[in-house]
Amino acid sequence: MPAAGPKGAPKNPRELKDDTSSSREEKQILLRALSSPPFENYHVWWSLADSKYAGTALLVKKCLQPVKVSFSLDKTVSKHEPDGRVILAEFETVRILNTYAPNNGWKEEENSFQRRRKWDKRLLDFVVQSSDKPLIWCGDLNVSHEDIDVTHPEFFSAAKMNGYVPPNKEDWGQPGFTLAERKRFGAILKEGRLVDAYRYLHKEKDMERGFSWSGHPIGKYRGKRMRIDYLIVSDKLKDRIAACEMHGQGIELEGFYGSDHCPVSLHLSEECKAAN
Repeated sequence: MPAAGPKGAPKNPRELKDDTSSSREEKQILLRALSSPPFENYHVWWSLADSKYAGTALLVKKCLQPVKVSFSLDKTVSKHEPDGRVILAEFETVRILNTYAPNNGWKEEENSFQRRRKWDKRLLDFVVQSSDKPLIWCGDLNVSHEDIDVTHPEFFSAAKMNGYVPPNKEDWGQPGFTLAERKRFGAILKEGRLVDAYRYLHKEKDMERGFSWSGHPIGKYRGKRMRIDYLIVSDKLKDRIAACEMHGQGIELEGFYGSDHCPVSLHLSEECKAAN
């Protein structure tokens, strides 16, 4: 959902765009849904963008109120990331970070490679500096870490936009599957002592259910899929990973519900209490 107010202006996390007939209709549909079961039992936070393609949302059961919710990697409540890319919920014993990572793009430009490098550097700094409390990090992270995380590694490695070849070989290929992005993501996991919950449980490639994003069903991307949506947890939580699943499957995109992404879920078991 897009945010209210002029383009480029600071956003109120709870004010949805309603200055056109279509946006008013969409707003009413959403608000009605949120006031009905099961959503009426949740509080919702939005970090909104000017446009509909971006932004993040977090729904938390009303019995589990966070101590603090902020909208930037700097942990400041008032500051919002451009395009509403971050929600950070602080609880007594855990942090939940919800992010929508910027797409790497295809070129050595400010809004492509350079923007993604800066984002990855800030993420690395954040996870290293936030090790005092366990972290659950979720969202569209726009990267496929290993060959096993895409259906056709050779296709994605050789992908080009209009024949353009970046000067640095590590930037070649499909956005989200370049060697540079994958290396930086690996460094974030290692330095932050983080575990990819899905891959922790699912060691083998699953051509049916192993991917969260699918290319256009018509054309050369038909059947080409990537795993770019994640649930990441601190190493100290890994023994509590009971299940982590992707809820879309197959070339016909069962479970994708009108999106090019499917839902991903994580179940953590309750913490074992030490015996007296």
